[in-house]
Formats: sequence, structure tokens, C-alpha cells
Amino acid sequence: MAEENHAIDVLLEALQDLAFEDFLQFKDKLSNTSYKARWNIPRNSLEKASQACALVSCMKEHYGEDIAVEVGTDVFEEINRRDLADKIQEESVKEYKQKYRAHMIKEFLQYKEVDACLGDNLTVSSRYTNLTIVTKPWTNTSDEQANIAVTVAQLFQSDEEGQAPLTVVLVGAAGMGKTMTVRKIMVGWAEGVLYTQFDYVFYLNCKEISPTEEVSVVDLISNCSPHRSTPIRKILDSPKKILFVIDGLDYLRFSLPQPENDLSSNPREKKPLETTLMSLFKKIILPESSLMITTRPTALQNLGRYLQNKCYAEIVGFSAGARDEYFHRFFDTDHKADTAFKFVKGNKTIFAMCFVPIMSWTVCTLLEQELYKNKNLTRSSKTNTGMYMFYLSRLLKCRAGEGKQDLQQFLRRLCCLAADGMWMHKVLFEEKEIKERGLDQPELLSLFLNENILKKGTDHGNVYSFIHLHLQEFFAAMFYVLENEKETGGDSGTYVKDIKVLLENCRTSRKDLLLTVTFLFGLINGKAIEYMKQQIGCRLSPRFKEDMLRSIQTWPRGISSTSKGTMKIKDLAVFHCLFEIYEEDFVQRALNCFTAIDFHDMRLTQYDQMALSFCIKHWNGLDSVTFKGCSFEHHNYEEDSLICREQQPVEEQPSPISLLCQALRNTTSQVKTLRLQWCGLMEDCCEDLARLLALHPSLDQLELGDNKLGDKGVRLLCKGLQQPTCQLRVLRLWYFHLTSACCEDLATVLRTSRHLMELDLSCNDELRDAGVQLLCEGLQHPTCQLQTLRLGSCCLTGACCEDLAALLLVNQSLTCLDLSDNELGGAGVQQLCQILKHPACQLQALGLNTCGLNEETQQELAAVKRIKPSLKIGYFFEEDQPRPMAQLPSHQGVLLDRSGGRIRRRFPSLMGGPFHNRNDF
Repeated sequence: MAEENHAIDVLLEALQDLAFEDFLQFKDKLSNTSYKARWNIPRNSLEKASQACALVSCMKEHYGEDIAVEVGTDVFEEINRRDLADKIQEESVKEYKQKYRAHMIKEFLQYKEVDACLGDNLTVSSRYTNLTIVTKPWTNTSDEQANIAVTVAQLFQSDEEGQAPLTVVLVGAAGMGKTMTVRKIMVGWAEGVLYTQFDYVFYLNCKEISPTEEVSVVDLISNCSPHRSTPIRKILDSPKKILFVIDGLDYLRFSLPQPENDLSSNPREKKPLETTLMSLFKKIILPESSLMITTRPTALQNLGRYLQNKCYAEIVGFSAGARDEYFHRFFDTDHKADTAFKFVKGNKTIFAMCFVPIMSWTVCTLLEQELYKNKNLTRSSKTNTGMYMFYLSRLLKCRAGEGKQDLQQFLRRLCCLAADGMWMHKVLFEEKEIKERGLDQPELLSLFLNENILKKGTDHGNVYSFIHLHLQEFFAAMFYVLENEKETGGDSGTYVKDIKVLLENCRTSRKDLLLTVTFLFGLINGKAIEYMKQQIGCRLSPRFKEDMLRSIQTWPRGISSTSKGTMKIKDLAVFHCLFEIYEEDFVQRALNCFTAIDFHDMRLTQYDQMALSFCIKHWNGLDSVTFKGCSFEHHNYEEDSLICREQQPVEEQPSPISLLCQALRNTTSQVKTLRLQWCGLMEDCCEDLARLLALHPSLDQLELGDNKLGDKGVRLLCKGLQQPTCQLRVLRLWYFHLTSACCEDLATVLRTSRHLMELDLSCNDELRDAGVQLLCEGLQHPTCQLQTLRLGSCCLTGACCEDLAALLLVNQSLTCLDLSDNELGGAGVQQLCQILKHPACQLQALGLNTCGLNEETQQELAAVKRIKPSLKIGYFFEEDQPRPMAQLPSHQGVLLDRSGGRIRRRFPSLMGGPFHNRNDF
């Protein structure tokens, strides 16, 4: 449907208002008027148009509506009817503005993302996420003035004195979101919600402009117009209402200094492009108009001196909350976005780099593929190295036209700079050093380094730094494996290109080199080597693999051996290195001399757990896994996210230890011991543990002390314990927040399990006598094989002793019963003593509080010792072996907790002492 042209109607009305003589004069002038090489309207056609309506039709047929309006306006001016000309032009301009805004929306609202499928367009509103932009007050010239955060809408905002900058330079490294921000500005202005002070915003894409052509400002404006007729005069009449957006100035690569005599103040005068732009920059042309210039930092070296009333604004990337928002805009469902964001937030390295928008896009693109294929990121993850290689290929894609040889040489020099900086603890590089190393290639340098334009060195020019420290560490790792490194540029005397030196320093004294070493492991992966060769053109060498294998096997900070010769790994970094290389054979060889994991007081992110799980799956000799005081980070999205929203769960969320349990189920090793003490585990972990108990028959000992699994958690555990495939011998559930309600489930296990030998329920204050009664029902079953039962500090009284006495008389397997730190009273202890004297009682050790017992009870205990001198009776909580009765301490075991407060009952033996490290008393 054709667009309505109201200006032609106004032209018709104007002609109808003319007196007959004026109408004839209009036709006469029209017969002598040509427009842009078009022939005049033939006189015979004009003679036939005796009425205004016929004349307008004739003009439309000859010129077209838009030009007919423009020609009619000019003729009215020639016959001195400026009033009618202004009326027509006013309507024409009004229509032009509407059409221009509609055109801008059409041009900028939709866009095709990198690697998008044909026809797969996105909209700015669906994807754009607010970036963090920092600037200094434009009227303040002091370098000491602190940066302030602003929004896009505030870039042309007036200061406290009512003055607004006429020129805004929007600076940002490659991939930081400059063009996307401009796209947002153009759409926002066209929709009337942004920069409403401007009637026109003209966009100049420096990637598409030929720097050799001669153009005028009028040409630049006309090139932005979707229509043949542009009201240039009206536009130029109000320069305050004009904003020029010059996007990607660094692409033009012309010399900024221009002879003053060449600059022009005439917007219609054609000049070389650089001259015309410099006339705008220096406010020679349209001095009251506004400018927004986007550029990479490297193009700013001399630009500032040519700009008037300028303000520098730097895009510094996504905040943590904006990263969250971006993920939710990228993925088509909240569930996918939540899953991907939790995964990335669990990887500190990747999450940190996601402040760069193109890195967020890279990560989301890869994870979207994983979610599409596997529905679960934890099953098929991408390593840090893999992410960075893909990121590097995306950065270099826009420089596909560069010669491969030049690009490879540049990368070698860049890697040399990065490695040099890592060895010298150096993250800032002076301009002189950049030039000496042959890195002063703005089109490439700005992809990886930021130029600090606000803090210039007094003697050495500007200062450069890598976009992020992690990127420097990645390139430092590349330095060590790049082949054919004949020319690196600069003096490399501050470091040695010896991978053994790097590994030794990292293992012994230079912890800051750890991420570089981790990337190094990732880069010698076979697939990584092939990817770098095919996609980036860099040849990496795998010849250092054996050296790196030996470095793992002799990692001093992360390995310890016990008196029994058990080799434990205690440093998480070992697993991250092995995860990065992601080769099963290498992992098996690296771990074959170790038998145990022993982690204390660690916070394990999801990515940490993925690295750990990958290694466990391929660790043939793993025997024991211990986590004490560790937290398994499993983000509560509602709490962690800066942008909370109602969740619509699509599927049940995995527990914090699901990765660990899955790895233990799938490992080829025969893990016998699993300790998860003081790890903050909740009820939702028990289903994974129950499945592990059922599917991993080699598991012999499970210690879950001081976790809040509760009765419901125990009920889930018991389902696994009752499976015929479960062969667990030792189950320790001390300080578990249990009540008597769980004891019925435990009694069922005691009746059915032929393998469970030790059950520790110590420090469960709510277990009480009712719980003991239920346990005794299971313990009296003929199939019960339990040998050790620990019920210390369970708020028991003498009322439970009758059930215990009956149990001891019939149960022939129970040899150790710990009742320490319970107030059984004299009558309860005497009741037990009667059974202890009986020949059928097989008990060999009894834990009791002897403090405060009356003389009669003490005599009963002495009588028991005379009859059964090998029976050990004592307070067992703090002793590796119970003391003789005369030496027993007179205390109740009420001790400080880990924070030093008297909050709850806790015992040293439960904090890793001998109580839980012995097999008998």
C-alpha cells in the first residue's frame, strides 16, 4: 500500500486558493522550471490543466509526488507567495520526519547476529542489554576527577550549569558493544523515547563509506534519506536539532590533521571525506550541531585536540546483573537461561570475562548448542580454554581480510608481550614498548588491548592493558606452545621460554601463574591444536605433554602421603589442569599413583565440581574421597540474581552434590570411603546418595556428620541401604538433626542389611528414648549384623535401658555400644550392668558417663569389670581408647563450636579427632 502524501494535498489546497491571474503565473513559471535534468512539463499539457486538480495530477504524472511538492514549493517562492511555500514545506517536512523515523526503525530495529541462520533476524529490543558506561564531567579538565557511571540517555545531558556537550566520543574495545549501543540509540530516537531534543539523527557507518570520495555534509545527510526528496534547507536551518552519529571512526584510517585552509564552512561544498569530517569535528560546519563518535581506543591518540565541547564516555562492559539479563534475553526460555547462567557463574574465569559483550555472546552460543543437544550442561561442558579459543576466532573473524602470515606474526608478538608481563607481574604496557615489539597495528591491537586515554604517561605516551587479565594469561600460555616462534619482537630477556621453568615456578612459588598453566594444559589437547590450526592459523606443539604429566604427579602443594602409603590430592588446581586437557588417557596416567581426595574448607563452584567429576570418572585407583567443611555451590537463583523473577521450573533441579555422586557412580575405580562432613548438605542430597549406595557396591563407608539432612533425608538414604546391591559397612550420621521419626526406617535397614556393621547417630538431641526403642526392634532381628552403635549425646535417659538390656541379651553381633554424654541415671546403668554380667552378652565396649553415679552404681560397674575384665567401659567421646574407670574425666562434653561460641554441643572427636578414625575402642 502506497504511503499517504499529505503535502500534495496542501499543494492542491494552495493552488485552489490562488487568484486566476496567480494561477496562470504559476503555470507559466512551471513551464520554464526543470528539476535535476528532468525535462520541463510540455506546454500543451499545462494548457489542458485549467483547474488546480488537473494541474496537480499533471505534476504528479511528470515528476512523482515527492518532487512535485518540491517543485511546487520553489514555484510559489518565485511568484512571491512565500506564505504558501512555507505552508507546503511545513507539511512536507512533517511527513519527511515521520518517514525518516520509520525508515530508521526499519534499518536498525532488526539485525542478523553473527553466524545466525538465513532469515533469522533479531530485534534490538529483544537482545540489547544495558552496558556500564563511565565518563567524566565534560566541563572538568582535571585528570583527578573520578569517573562517573552514566546511561546512554545521559550522554548529552546538561550539567549543573545547564551546559550539554556538543560532541560525545563513545570509546570501547572490540566486541564491547559500541555498534549495538548505536543501534539502540537510533531505534530509541526513531521511536521518540531517546534524545528527543534532536529532530534528526543521521547515521554514518565508517565501514561502508569510501574514504577516497569527495562529499559534502549535504551529501552525507542525503545518503541517510530513504526518499529522493530531502528538505535540506529546513534541516540546515536548525543545526541545534541535528545529531550526527559517526560509527567506527577507526575504520577510516585517515590522517586527522588537515590544513586549516582546506576546511569549509559550506555544508554544500564537496571536499575529501576526511576534510568534511574534520570540518564537522572542529565545528567549522554547523557549529551548533551535535556529534557522537564511536571508536576503539587506539584511534583516539590525536582526536581529542580537534574536538570542541567534547565528552569522553567509555563502555566498560556488562555488570554482574547485566550479564544475568543478557543471558535471559539470549535464551528462548527462562529455564535455559537459568541453567546456562548458573553454569557460567560457577566458573569464575568465564564469568569474569563475560563482562565483554562478545564473550557473553560466545558463551551463550556455545551453551545453547549444549542445551540443544544434551539438555544438561553438566554432562557435556566446555573448558575455559575452549571458550577462549572460540572467543579468539570470533574476534579475528572481523579481520578475515588480513594476511594470515601477518596475523600469525602479530599473535606471536602479542603472546610474547603477555608472557613477559606475567613473569614481571606486569599488566600495563607503555606505548614505547608496544612499538618496539611491532604491535602498533591499530586494527589488530585494539581487538585485545585497551588504550588508557584518560591517564597518559608523562614521558612515554599512552598506557595499554589487555582487555582482561584472563586474556593476558591465555596468550601467555599460547606463547609456550606456539611453533616457529622465530620472530617475537622486543627483548625477551625477562623470561625463559622453557615450559619446565614455568611449571616449576607455578608448583612451588608463583601461584599467580596457575591460570596460565591451566590454559597451557588446555592448549595441548588434540582437538584444541586442530581447532587453532584450522580456525586461527596457529600451529601449537604437543611435545611438552610428558613434562606436564610429571608436573601433576609431583605437585607439592596438592599431594600428601599417609603412614600407610596413601597418596592424597589436596589441591583443586590439579583437577582443573586435567579438566582443561580433557583427554581420558592423560587423566588416567596422571592419577594412577594417587588413591585419595582430601579437601578441607573449600568452596566448590559448579565448574570446580565439573572438573573434579571428570577426573573421578577416569581415575582407576581412587579409594577414598573426603570433604570436610566444604560447600558445594549450587546457586539459589532467587538469592544470587540481581534481577529476580518468578521461576517456572521445567524439571526437578539437581542437588548440590549430584555431579559428585554421578561421577562416583560412573567411575571405574572401587571407591570405598566417602566423607562429607560439615558440608551444609540438605535433604535434597539424599536421593543422589541413595542412588550411589545402590549402584556403587564397593562403597564401604559413608560419613555424613554435621549436615542438615533430617528425618526425610534419612528415609531417602534408607531406600538405597535396603537395595541388595548396597554393601555399606559403616554409616555415620552424627549431628544430623534427627528425631525418633527416622528410627523406624533405620530399624528396617538393620533388619534387612547383612553388611552394615557400624551406625553412628551421636549428637542427635531429638532422637531420645523413643528412637532407641524403635532401633532396638531392628537390632533384635536375627539377620542384623551391626557390631557398633553410637548414641552419644542423644538426650537418652534411664527409660531406654530396658530396651537396650533386652537387645544385649539377644543380639550376638553387637560388640560396641556408645552411650556417652547421656543422663541414664543410676537405675538405668544398674539395669545395663545386670545384662553385662550375663554370659550371653557379647558386648566388648560400653561408653558411659561415670561422673555423678552413686556408690551403689559404681559398685555394680566394678562387679561387671571383675566378671568381664576385657570389657571396656568409659567416656568415649575424646579418647582413642577409653581410660580406666578411675581416670575418667568428670565433664559432660559441652564444648565450643567452630566459631568459638557455646551454641550447641560439639565434641573434639567429631571435629576430625580419633573418635571417628578408629575401628574399635
